[in-house]
Amino acid sequence: MKINFKYFFGLLFVLFVQIASAQEIKVTGKVTDQAGIPIPGANVLIKGTKSSVETGFDGEFTLDAKKGDKLIVTFIGMKTVEVAAASTITVKLANATNELESVLVVGYGTSTKKKSTDAIVRVTAKDIQQVPVANVQNALVGKLAGVQITQTNGKVEGGVSIRVRGAASISAGSEPLYVLDGMPLITSDESSNGAPTNPLLTLSPSEIESIDVLKDASSAAIYGARGANGVVIITTKKGKTGKGTFSVNLSQGVSQATHKRKWLNAAQYIELFSEAAINGADGDGTGDITDVTDEFDYLAQGTDWKNGEVDTNWQDLAFQNGTTTDADFSVSGGDAKTKYFFSAAYNNTKGIIVTNALERITARTNISHQVSNNFTAGMNLSFSRAQIDRVQDDNAFVTPLQAVAQSPLSPARLADGTANPNTEYANFLLAIDNSYWKTLVRRVTGKVFGELKIVPSLKFNSDFAYDLMSQTEDSWTGSKAPFQSTDGEVFASSVNNESYIFSNYLTFDKTFSEKHTINIVAGTEFNKYNRRYQDVTGIGFPNDSFQTVDGAAEILNGAGSETDYTFVSLFGRFNYSFDNKYLFKASIRRDGSSRFGKNERYGIFPAFSAGWIMSQENFLKDNEIVSFLKLKGSWGQLGNAEIGNFASRQLYAQNSYNLKTGLSFTQAGNDDLTWEKSSQVDLGVEIGFLNRFNIDADYYNKKTNDLLFQLPIPISSGTSTVNENIGDIQSSGFEFTLNSKNIDNDNFKWNTSFNITTNKTEVIALANNKDVVGAYTINRVGENVSAFYLKEYAGVDPANGDALYIKNTVNSDGTIDRSTTNDYSEAQRVVTGNPFPELMAGLTNVLNYKNFDLSFTFQGEWGASIYNSAGKYQSVNADYFDNQTLDQLDRWQKPGDITNVPQARFGGGNGAGESTRFLDSADFIRLRNLTLGYTLPTQALKETGLSSVRLYFTGVNLLTFTDYKGYDPEARRDDQGVGEEFYSAPPAKTMALGVNINF
Repeated sequence: MKINFKYFFGLLFVLFVQIASAQEIKVTGKVTDQAGIPIPGANVLIKGTKSSVETGFDGEFTLDAKKGDKLIVTFIGMKTVEVAAASTITVKLANATNELESVLVVGYGTSTKKKSTDAIVRVTAKDIQQVPVANVQNALVGKLAGVQITQTNGKVEGGVSIRVRGAASISAGSEPLYVLDGMPLITSDESSNGAPTNPLLTLSPSEIESIDVLKDASSAAIYGARGANGVVIITTKKGKTGKGTFSVNLSQGVSQATHKRKWLNAAQYIELFSEAAINGADGDGTGDITDVTDEFDYLAQGTDWKNGEVDTNWQDLAFQNGTTTDADFSVSGGDAKTKYFFSAAYNNTKGIIVTNALERITARTNISHQVSNNFTAGMNLSFSRAQIDRVQDDNAFVTPLQAVAQSPLSPARLADGTANPNTEYANFLLAIDNSYWKTLVRRVTGKVFGELKIVPSLKFNSDFAYDLMSQTEDSWTGSKAPFQSTDGEVFASSVNNESYIFSNYLTFDKTFSEKHTINIVAGTEFNKYNRRYQDVTGIGFPNDSFQTVDGAAEILNGAGSETDYTFVSLFGRFNYSFDNKYLFKASIRRDGSSRFGKNERYGIFPAFSAGWIMSQENFLKDNEIVSFLKLKGSWGQLGNAEIGNFASRQLYAQNSYNLKTGLSFTQAGNDDLTWEKSSQVDLGVEIGFLNRFNIDADYYNKKTNDLLFQLPIPISSGTSTVNENIGDIQSSGFEFTLNSKNIDNDNFKWNTSFNITTNKTEVIALANNKDVVGAYTINRVGENVSAFYLKEYAGVDPANGDALYIKNTVNSDGTIDRSTTNDYSEAQRVVTGNPFPELMAGLTNVLNYKNFDLSFTFQGEWGASIYNSAGKYQSVNADYFDNQTLDQLDRWQKPGDITNVPQARFGGGNGAGESTRFLDSADFIRLRNLTLGYTLPTQALKETGLSSVRLYFTGVNLLTFTDYKGYDPEARRDDQGVGEEFYSAPPAKTMALGVNINF
């Protein structure tokens, strides 16, 4: 038979086409998270090809593939999943938090955790969302190894102290540098009422995507002269590709003090003070009871104190039940060219202290647009307004918590409802009725940026950022307010802080021969800061209805000032990776600042780090137990530029005499004054086991040189001191973090994160090794920074009720005399405690069971002490008329009594001297936050147009375990001092209910 090859080859062609067509499939799929919520913008790639597609708003995608193809599904912040191609598939992505794939934000770029050689810790939006606190920092407590976060006290605007790996300074600034979307933020405290405010109150937690804390010198050295105290990088949320999403969060909570102290009631007050009067100042029983009964008559103001007609609980009057209201919404989305994120938030917090409240609104716009294939531009812009109703600082008589010193015999208010003006001390209710202090903070932050891809591996970034923090304060004191000698007084102030930063840098990123990966960043930065301040005080008003300066008969005082500083910087960073297992990084920054002496205007800050991913080696590559192992180490130098704008300058001030103006010499100059320098070594290991457990362990040693101190100089120079760089301190410790996936299946997931940190901060050198002694603390070579320095209280002499103290004098043979004395003047001060914790830990658990989620964090601190400098008034066995803590009823009364409370002696000062009697351990464990949520099934929302609805309960500071005798182991006085409590309000315990709705 003759074959017609024309038809034969045609038949073969059709057959091959049919075979090829039979191998091609159309994949229809959906990508969701573990709860089944669609993920828009996820990337689906056919492995080994460049063919990919992104999911839409509903998480769905279609893709042409072949049988046998593998699909790789990725999304930022989620674990990568590889699945076989099929006609219909559903892919569930898991959170990649604390996984090696997670992206860390570093200065002027990003890095992956796997390839990082630095000590960086991070939290994401999921870690801080729905925590009912007014400030961002409190949402981080207990979640970051090596980072101590303490709110000064329970005031809604209270300052927050953050220490990264211990103190890096004694007299200069100790707070970290905050960087928002690449812009260093203004964080100066502009309060005029003696208590600090938190400058980050203007930032809403709802707009934050992640927070990365740069702890070691290798990571922070790219910020040079401002990185010694660590760097906190805050990244706000951005839009993602996909159909627009709309999210709403609403919550309402109630608050109360974490702890209240027990005070004497009226009957106990009369009993104790009557006994103290009879005992007399010498305790010999010859006292006159009329010394106190006459005062009882005055305090009672005509009421029958003998029969208990009045029993005022002043503490209850100072506290109130607080409330917190949060509402925020966001709109986000984008396409291949434009991505957008808009948000707004409202917070209204009524504090736990009467008249203390905060109302804040914030709004944010983040948008980026791909102008061409090589150029992208965008803008981040935010506005906030925070109004704070404030109370005076802890040392003011009219601050509410000083009311606990009042006698319970005194009526708080008179029969007509007005505040009682005849109390032992100024009645804070008079201040509440006849005065106010309001602070209004407005803030605008913005950045415009452009990114030009010069070639695929090289891009140029240019950023211009602006930060404006404007604050006004208005204080009105009416004619009936305490200590007011004129017909009213008004104080008004305004301050504008503005900073602009212009950054330009090149980034080169390329892999050669599939083994050599190089990333280089090099750039310049210019930062200009300006501050302008004005205030005015007026007195003499027609009546108390006039509460602004224009009603004053006399302008009593006015002040104004303006100051600025400039930073000019060059920076560079080089990262090299060989075969994905040998890592090296070097960075350098050269900073110049107008703050420093003309001979030391510029500083250079280098850093180096290296890492070895041992698990990539052949001898570990296929190990079934050790899934990841990396060794790393770093060294670097940093600076602390927070020494004030004119510390190096010779200064003169206006000085008038007899209506003639003139100048007077006020500060000696030092042309060699420069920043404090910090050198840090970090050694670490990261280990993964069974793909379920990850351990990060680090040892760090940080030494700060050239501490800033005021050294005495001859008074003949015209002033008494000069600023010098003298002194060294050293911080060292260990950090350990364990992340584990305890259970991981479709219905139940349980993840745990545990961190523990040790820290010791010691003074290494001082000028001439001379002690720097404070009221209760000392800086001495070989001791902790700001160690407590007090006389040692030794209890009570059981024979006569005298307070005893340990002498701690030096014997002739050089030994220390540890015998006791009842003569306070014979005892010597000794180092007795540390105001900073030596051990910190945090434990976070996250559980998901079907549609339920539960998360909680325990936090603890050990090794710190608090000195209650109000103890000499409130816990001194009826030495004066201040009401006493309830434990003073355990006083010595007869020979043989064994107690720690001396005999009650009115005016005798028995045990009232500053001593360790008022020093207490601040160890505690606290349930810092807890959240329980329930997400409605997606089937129940099909007809509503909603993509998800979640109901939740959340709480902060719900439980505290401590032996501390004061208000709270985290409360500190806000006007001065280190490690002190002085009528300081405890933090708030808050419980809230809320709902998240996504459209």
